[in-house]
Amino acid sequence: MSPADFTRPASLQGAVDLGARKQALEAQARREAAAQQAAAGGAPAAPAAGTVIDVTDETFATEVIERSMRVPVILDLWATWCEPCKQLSPILEKLAAEAAGRWVLAKVDVDASPQISGALQVQSIPTVLAVFQGQAVTGFQGALPEAQVRQWLDQLMQALAQYLPPAPEGPQDEPEEAAAPQPQADPDLLAAENAIEEGDLDAAAAAYERLLARSPADPDAKIGLAGVGLVRRTQDLDAGAVLRRAAESPADADLQTQAADIEMLGGRVDEAFERLVQAVRRTSGDDRDRVRRHLLSLFDALPAGDPSVAKARRNLASALF
Repeated sequence: MSPADFTRPASLQGAVDLGARKQALEAQARREAAAQQAAAGGAPAAPAAGTVIDVTDETFATEVIERSMRVPVILDLWATWCEPCKQLSPILEKLAAEAAGRWVLAKVDVDASPQISGALQVQSIPTVLAVFQGQAVTGFQGALPEAQVRQWLDQLMQALAQYLPPAPEGPQDEPEEAAAPQPQADPDLLAAENAIEEGDLDAAAAAYERLLARSPADPDAKIGLAGVGLVRRTQDLDAGAVLRRAAESPADADLQTQAADIEMLGGRVDEAFERLVQAVRRTSGDDRDRVRRHLLSLFDALPAGDPSVAKARRNLASALF
């Protein structure tokens, strides 16, 4: 049972129908997987590569900014004439291969793509920058030895761990004919659902938070907690007044986030996302960052593969760069 499969009390009747969207996406994924398997003669599709990519001025928004919404992107800014770059780049490529997709190495030839280095205010090369959720979060200059680069990456991934899914475990040797055990509903998930049925948002949020503390990537807990947050933030708002004031003040970050919450709760997902993307374009500094982070938090209210989320991520990447 997922957080969207039960009947909501009156206080949640206006919430987004997450269950229907999730079920539709899962059905679509099953159809696509079956089609791929049939096309390959029954063989499973090969895993995607792309742990090391070349990036240009034209592809930066998609390959770096948009990709960084899902996974850390390590920028390697280099040039063909740079001797230290020739020492550092192979180290980064080796570590990217070891990471197996936990982060992506994006290589930028600063001579061929001067807009990128100009926008990032790169003073010398090699320069390495870590980009996550559209922001450069840390970096270094110069050719460091492998041990120091590895240490820097370890510290980066530890700092971002709470925002990333857990690393995949190694394959388990299972008897071929062993029956798979039926998954049991998590007690905290059940507690959250019961609390929502009783209209106790605080208890529901606490149960979801306990589950996320044990399993940070649990999709049902993420969706449930985001839905509870939407109801909490909007339950005392006058929806009509907020929407009117937001229309009159398009650059007011607080009004735009409130209006987006109201639209989201009413099921107008695309309108909510587009409102905040446009607010990102209109604002700057702390206001812009607050709107960006609010939009990212709304993504948690829907399954990761929801087409509205994918579209909004692309639009946000375009607005940020």
